[in-house]
Amino acid sequence: MTGNPLDWLKTRAAERAAAGLRRRLRPRSARDPLLDLASNDYLGLARDPRVVAGAVDAVRAWGAGSTGSRLVTGSTELHAELERELAEHVGAAAGLVFSSGYLANLGAIAALTGPGALVVSDALNHASIVDACRLSRARVVVTPHRDVTAVEKALADRTEERALVVVDAVFSVDGDLAPLAELAGVCRRQGAALLVDEAHGLGVIGTGGRGAAHAAGLAGAPDVVVTATLSKALGSQGGAVLASQDVVDHLVDAARAFIFDTGLAPACAGAALAALRVLRAEPHLAERVRDRARELAGLAHALGLPVTRPEGAVASVLIGEPAAAVRAAERCAELGVRVGCFRPPSVPDGVSRLRLTARADLTDEDLALARRALAAVRG
Repeated sequence: MTGNPLDWLKTRAAERAAAGLRRRLRPRSARDPLLDLASNDYLGLARDPRVVAGAVDAVRAWGAGSTGSRLVTGSTELHAELERELAEHVGAAAGLVFSSGYLANLGAIAALTGPGALVVSDALNHASIVDACRLSRARVVVTPHRDVTAVEKALADRTEERALVVVDAVFSVDGDLAPLAELAGVCRRQGAALLVDEAHGLGVIGTGGRGAAHAAGLAGAPDVVVTATLSKALGSQGGAVLASQDVVDHLVDAARAFIFDTGLAPACAGAALAALRVLRAEPHLAERVRDRARELAGLAHALGLPVTRPEGAVASVLIGEPAAAVRAAERCAELGVRVGCFRPPSVPDGVSRLRLTARADLTDEDLALARRALAAVRG
């Protein structure tokens, strides 16, 4: 055989281009002129001076990097402080900080299941959950979206002694809530544990942004595990598992994504801790972002655009084909608004969309600009 063995990449790239699925990086400047309706900075804290100061102070105290894995030199007093306050905020007994939300899901799901266990996963769960299920080496059953009956059947029909049901608290594309109370009831009847990914719930859902699990009355339950990211409502970077002390101790011993990864950088830990303290001092921010999300969806609905009903910070405007969604996003940018553009594989074929993410600090003028952009999308 001759030639470059990676030449097949050119063919795949051409196929993606023909389907409207090529992606490219778009570096933004530090002074981005566009109204941001695309990021996950739900509470508008990523540039908050108090949060920035938390990052700067952490760098000055601890340096630029954590210097090693959490079990060697990568655990600092700052990490422990962040874990304590995160756990307290959501009502959990203990917490464990990872370097990303993605790794928190990988670590928790794999360590809590494994060969001889069953994982039941919602069809619209985030990619980090999907990958964690695949890497767990457990048997995986994917159930239809929000279908509690299907979850109960999968659990009742199992032959495995151990089972874990995994679900997003708030689904990242449509912004709808998981039926957590019902799922917890099913899990308890069938002897399964429940893992809830609060990536889009922490800081947004429930009183003071304590999350959907807390709002569903599941805070502190020994059979419920919460995972979260620090990169959305808290405006920083990193992830966490918030659960019983037994779960956290097990993850320290067995979660490969924790044991073999470098610890979260001090700047990220300091920023996340500062953001959490802002949220706890200003609990109205969670209600504010939910209100703004409903207003954004209302603007789209009034213009005749098909839009999801947001229960958190996210609303999606259905466009259809990938190329049309790309053109719609580009038109919004031309009018001064950056929106998310979701295409396969992030969503199924035929339902590409614009994803609008609200922030607690959106002004009435921002909403008026968003309306003008959406009116242009409608045509």
